[in-house]
Amino acid sequence: MMTKNSDKKREQMIMLCMDDMVPKNHMLRLIDKAIDWTFIYELVEEKYCPDNGRPSMDPVMLIKIPFIQYLYGIKSMRQTI
Repeated sequence: MMTKNSDKKREQMIMLCMDDMVPKNHMLRLIDKAIDWTFIYELVEEKYCPDNGRPSMDPVMLIKIPFIQYLYGIKSMRQTI
């Protein structure tokens, strides 16, 4: 139901920085600093076509997702994302 007060809520906007939401000493930040993930691009370079097909997902992200699932015992891709 529309009321006068609901219009005021629509005008509110919160700006959040994802970096500020994760503690500086979080385990995943420490792992990300310890591992240079760029080697994955070289390993999968020949598997991707540069000029044909849909844009691909970042291969590093495709490696990090199952890594996070393993660390936290998450069985669902949807729950991980």
